Parts: sequence; structure tokens; C-alpha cells
Amino acid sequence: MQQNIFFKGQVLWAQIDGNMHLRHSAYADFCAQARSNMLNTIGLSLNEFNKRKIGPILFREELNYLREIRLDEIIAVSTVITKYNSLNSRFSFRHEIFKENEVRAAVIDVDGAWMNLVERKLTIVPADWKALIEKIPKSDDYIEINT
Repeated sequence: MQQNIFFKGQVLWAQIDGNMHLRHSAYADFCAQARSNMLNTIGLSLNEFNKRKIGPILFREELNYLREIRLDEIIAVSTVITKYNSLNSRFSFRHEIFKENEVRAAVIDVDGAWMNLVERKLTIVPADWKALIEKIPKSDDYIEINT
């Protein structure tokens, strides 16, 4: 059974490549939307990010394709945090993309951090965000680093 679904939608014509399946960059787009939806759900909306002049950035994105996704399919994207360093606010998320029949089509792992958008440097999250960060769904293999 799928859990922690933060995006569900139809694959559009513009997301299809010459092989008539989902183009590689569309996977990243779906995952980015799922992360944004998840953060909004826990109380970290784009407006909140803008007020604090903080934004998430990615350092690494790894995608494992498991099944083909085609035009007009309805997909669901799950989001969980797999690692979080509370000292420097670096994070790792895992996304799984499911087809309508609940078959897992892809697994995407990303590593990132929070950036001060004015200074253009990495930053830690504000103290009042820590309780919100705790609300992010955690993977079964979640690791927290705080030393």
C-alpha cells in the first residue's frame, strides 16, 4: 500500500520523450512538486520560505528506473526523509513513483540543504522551524545526525 503520497496526477503529452514514455527530467519535476506539497502540508509554504529568505537546494539526485511510465497514466509520488543533520540542516529525501496499479516505477534519492537566498550561502533552519521539520514523514531507515 502506498504511503506518504504528496503528488498524484496524469502524465501529460509535454512530459513524453521520443520513445513515447516519460522523459527523464519529468521524474525530477514530479519529485520537486511532491517535496513542495509535503513541505506546504507541514507548514513550510513558499510564502514562509520567501519571508525568511531561505530555500532548499539539491546537491545530488539519483534516479532508478524500474518500470516504464507512458502518456496519460496516473502516477503517485511518495516523499520521505531518509537523513537529516540537525547541526547543518542537510537532508536526504527518497521519492517513489507508482503507477495506477501500485507498481513502483522509479525510486529517486536526493541530497540537499537550506540556503540563505540573500547571502547565497548554506544556512541552518530557524529555531521555530525545528518542530515543523520533525513532522516530515520518515523512512524506515531514517538516520538523524546531531553530533
